[in-house]
Amino acid sequence: MTPDLTASYDCCVQIARARAKNFYYSFLVLPKPKRLAMCAVYAFMRECDDLSDEQGASRAALEAWRADLDRALDGDLSVHPIWPAFADTVHRFHIPRAYLYDMIEGVSSDLSFNQPANFEDLYRYCYRVAGVVGLTITHIFGFSHARALEMAEKCGIAFQLTNILRDVAEDADLGRTYLPADMMRQYKVSIEDLKKGAVSASLHTLLAELGRRARDYYQFSRPLIDLVDRDSRSSLWALIEIYHRLFGRIEASNFEVLHHRHRLPTWEKLTILASAAIRG
Repeated sequence: MTPDLTASYDCCVQIARARAKNFYYSFLVLPKPKRLAMCAVYAFMRECDDLSDEQGASRAALEAWRADLDRALDGDLSVHPIWPAFADTVHRFHIPRAYLYDMIEGVSSDLSFNQPANFEDLYRYCYRVAGVVGLTITHIFGFSHARALEMAEKCGIAFQLTNILRDVAEDADLGRTYLPADMMRQYKVSIEDLKKGAVSASLHTLLAELGRRARDYYQFSRPLIDLVDRDSRSSLWALIEIYHRLFGRIEASNFEVLHHRHRLPTWEKLTILASAAIRG
């Protein structure tokens, strides 16, 4: 690699190490070229997310970022330090640009937030912010069977539903709820209930219904591990195991998420990483 490309990948690694949390642990058991590529993709996603969340965030800023993306992929790498590494990753692993545009569109939807009207709306949001991430990293993992992409999409949806279930209280405090409006009406749960932390049997039933969908997607996507390249399987196993265990804790609590934010401690993630290394 050229000095500029090496420095760019180093920048992406620093971003991933500092902020990737669940994702970063799964990167560590990948061969170096794939590990660096995963860090580059994460750095891109992180920048997209920051542009939608930070003070002064605007659609104009995200449109400018999309224009910078096009320029970078066409060879102009001077605008941001992650671009050389990210462009190299996209070209090397043949990642479709459409995935990247969907990521930007997904985070931009948070700028003018509208509660999903139904599960179809929620699925569309989850696809843009997480399903396409699953598709993107599957190109890095490597695959030969077309079904891998369908499973990768559903795996990303399962992860995002897990995040949504975990963050119900936090999102309500921010004035957002990703729970479908028609399901809230069906189970007679209001946004005010969420803001006040009002726990009820009907809320748990609603969350359990979303949890059932997440579990179905986890089960559907589990065979993906055997469909990616052999040198990537331990990493994908670790990533799915971390998220699946987090989901399992939420489920085991009967979806008590208003007064407790579920997480996996670092020691447990490291135990999963060690098991992944042995599997590899």
